[in-house]
Amino acid sequence: MQLNHIDLPVPDVAATSAFFQDYLGFQHLQTMGDHEMAILRGEGGLVLVLNRRAATDSGAFPDSFHIGFLLDSDQAVHAAYVRLKGAPLEQISPVQESRGACVFFLQAPGGIRVEISHRQG
Repeated sequence: MQLNHIDLPVPDVAATSAFFQDYLGFQHLQTMGDHEMAILRGEGGLVLVLNRRAATDSGAFPDSFHIGFLLDSDQAVHAAYVRLKGAPLEQISPVQESRGACVFFLQAPGGIRVEISHRQG
């Protein structure tokens, strides 16, 4: 079985879609309605669906919820960190070594916690 897509509710589909395209290299496939939904494709074929969150939805993801992206080397993680440090982010952690990985976390628009890492082996 292969993961096909991830569907995330966000308050601003356009802003979140632009972030994933501009900073994480996703390709825009389709936008539906007045930015009610955007469909993006990442490297490796992962499809990311962003839906406008209902006004009645609190929008809070659980504390441990995040999506993770693997890079090919520690150097690539450090380069991504430098590039993303200039992005309009609410939060970005320093690069650190954790459980055998070179990793950092950031908060993407829409409250999405993102892990960028390289794992040895």
